[in-house]
Amino acid sequence: MPGENLTRDEARERAKLLAVEGYEVALDLRSAVGEHTGSGPRAFRSTTTIRFRCAEPGAATFADLLAPSVTSVRLNGRELDPAAVFDGSRIALEGLAAENELVVDAQCAYSRTGEGLHRFVDPEDGEVYLYTQYEPADSRRVFANFEQPDLKAPFTFSVTAPEGWTVLSNGAVDRVEPSGADDTAATSHFVTTQPISTYITAVVAGPYHYVSDHYRRTLPDGSALEIPLGALCRKGLAKHFDADDIFTITKQGLDFFHDHFDYPYPFGKYDQAFVPEYNLGAMENPGCVTFREEFIFRGKVTQASYEGRANVILHEMAHMWFGDLVTMEWWDDLWLKESFADFMGAFSLVGATRFTDGWITFANRRKAWAYRADQLPSTHPITADIRDLEDAKLNFDGITYAKGASVLKQLVAYVGQDAFLEGARRYFKRHAYGNTRLSDLLSVLGETSGRDMATWSRAWLETAGVNALTPHATYDAEGHITELAVVQEAAESAGSEYAAPPRGELRPHRVAVGLYRKEAPAGERPGALVRYARAEVDVDGPRTVIPELTGASRPDLILVNDDDLTYCKIRFDEGSLDTLREHLGELTDPLARALSWSALWNLTRDALLPARDYLELVRRFAGAESDIGVLQMVQAWALSALHHYSAPDAREEAAARLAEGALSELRLAEPGSGHQLAWARFFAQVAFADSELRLLRGLLDGTARIDGLAVDQELRWTFLAALASSGQADEELIAAELARDDTASGKRHQVRCLAARPSAAVKAEAWDAVVESDRLSNALVEATISGFDQPGQRELLAPYAPRYFEVIERVWQERSIEIGMAIVRGLFPAAQGDNRALDAADAWLDGHPDAAPALRRLVLEARDDLARALRGQECDARAAA
Repeated sequence: MPGENLTRDEARERAKLLAVEGYEVALDLRSAVGEHTGSGPRAFRSTTTIRFRCAEPGAATFADLLAPSVTSVRLNGRELDPAAVFDGSRIALEGLAAENELVVDAQCAYSRTGEGLHRFVDPEDGEVYLYTQYEPADSRRVFANFEQPDLKAPFTFSVTAPEGWTVLSNGAVDRVEPSGADDTAATSHFVTTQPISTYITAVVAGPYHYVSDHYRRTLPDGSALEIPLGALCRKGLAKHFDADDIFTITKQGLDFFHDHFDYPYPFGKYDQAFVPEYNLGAMENPGCVTFREEFIFRGKVTQASYEGRANVILHEMAHMWFGDLVTMEWWDDLWLKESFADFMGAFSLVGATRFTDGWITFANRRKAWAYRADQLPSTHPITADIRDLEDAKLNFDGITYAKGASVLKQLVAYVGQDAFLEGARRYFKRHAYGNTRLSDLLSVLGETSGRDMATWSRAWLETAGVNALTPHATYDAEGHITELAVVQEAAESAGSEYAAPPRGELRPHRVAVGLYRKEAPAGERPGALVRYARAEVDVDGPRTVIPELTGASRPDLILVNDDDLTYCKIRFDEGSLDTLREHLGELTDPLARALSWSALWNLTRDALLPARDYLELVRRFAGAESDIGVLQMVQAWALSALHHYSAPDAREEAAARLAEGALSELRLAEPGSGHQLAWARFFAQVAFADSELRLLRGLLDGTARIDGLAVDQELRWTFLAALASSGQADEELIAAELARDDTASGKRHQVRCLAARPSAAVKAEAWDAVVESDRLSNALVEATISGFDQPGQRELLAPYAPRYFEVIERVWQERSIEIGMAIVRGLFPAAQGDNRALDAADAWLDGHPDAAPALRRLVLEARDDLARALRGQECDARAAA
């Protein structure tokens, strides 16, 4: 990583100097197949021609390139010595003219880490699949360029690949020509793109299974818009590929965005490639969106999985406008695309598809990500201070995505939906194919809403931390409300080199406050907890009285932020918390339940509710949860509460009760339902008694069954992982399962299961494979770490805590940033779960003040998670005293 960084100051200076007129990029990918005979990394030829203007003739600058070798560099017809101008990451360019042409012929390396041009060999049939992933700055691994978002340009790609391969890029194929005397290869020439940033260019190549469709629409001027649609995956996944559903969501999204944005989709075709070993969920490359292939479901999944996939499809589609058509100038304003896409994903999901409960998932799942990120010592304003590319890489976080989207939801309530969408329409038309800053968006929203956007921005976009809102009510002798107020706690952050010290920030919130009581109205079940009064108000300052609810009869539950209009942590008065302890499952409104579950989890994380109380709520009420996405989130929180927030001496009993409850719910669930599947997976994750493990073994070998539960291949691996971590599955049994499922997915599961076994030798082998070797691909590194880090194996993992702090700086220096992040995050000794690990983290931080800032941030975050868990354990222990 040294020498590969680019600072904001360097990018700004280069942007003042240069204007790029166009790229021509020729890639020869024939070397992807066949034996690799060279001594260095497997490489491909990359030839790039860049035409650009210079505002100061005679000046010097540099182009970006990460490549094993450069064959030639020609600047304005002058041959430059590659050894003199190329240092491994930059090409020095001196004596620039007003008009320039740079031609770079290089040997670039195929990737095994998901960065640049990733090469994957399918173990099922030996076929080779390629795809690119660049954000924020990995296109320089594939072709020479000026790697920053504000130097946009049109791109013309040509790709030579083996005959018969599917080859895609951002633009449509213009023509295909034979290459070579024996016609074993072909060169695909693509039409020139609109001006786009380097990080969203793309190439996908291989023997992919490709399905096509078309989208048609009549525009307001009467013209016809036709968008060719494509969806592709590896041949081995073709039998599982439900392209029709993907096209349905795609067409619904295109209709929705055309209806609301009044700007036709600007990039011609729309291909969606589901690719192997992908580091992200998806990437918004215009005309060639890439997704992780796990969105192709090999077995039965719940509707939450289909909803999640649809949300990602729509999120990436929103980027065609927010991010691709109009792009942030630098990564400080990453939120200008990611927050908007995250909000628009949920907005269009609810407005255009069958997933009309998408805001429930948003409130329960996405905001949980934001709440965690916003309470870390590395929290930052939505408009962040991004000094360099390493900062940018780590800023793809819950604040930029989910908090930003939550704040935009609040903004829509603040300015009104019509003004918000009209602002978006003007923003697109005013800045099409250009770059923007925060001020550009605030200007247009101020125009359309008439609101003071500068004050709103200072409160919501330029400060860090999350407020907590708590209701305070008084009553008269008859039980009517005499005063109901909402008390706002300041947004605080811990303060570190990544976040300013606490400022005591109070923000304006547009919130709804709902009053709930137990009653049996027409159509509801007896004893249902239902809303009988609601007020929508502006909360500003430390205490806001709500006169609209004065005189209402005494509620059993006061729910602040009902309907989830703002971004805050919800707190409860004592009576409301008592009601939830006894009647959470009787809340009839699914969004109110989701908000309550989320608030209870935040109380647990903040050491205000003992983990045992949260787990008891799960045991009593999770089975009544109708929303499958909420149920699965609650189950995930329960696992975290059990393994990290429970007092250590109470953990075994808590696990037994949780497993007993999970098995009971599994047997009670409707046969064949998504709820049954969710409880089966959860049961496997908490099972530890001999009888429970025997049941899992019986479900695997067919000697046991549960009515309606189809134990497909993915569920088999889930059960086997539980047996492996418990010492009930040896290498032979795992090998036999791989023989049943000798696929790329099966290999990842096998590696995870092998590393999960409770053996000192197994842990040593897994550690060495990840830390001391780079032979594993990114996907297998992830799988090995997942298996290695088992919460029930604390004694086995304890010796690796000191080793972790000895090696992380070397790992960060030697490995790519993607692999470095995976190792530093994944191997942090959280499973040790005690003050020794906390002290070791503090000692490392104190002793390494000059370590890479991005590395320090990762350690700080993991250290904070551990400290929070230890506070939770203390809270749980006090509750038992």
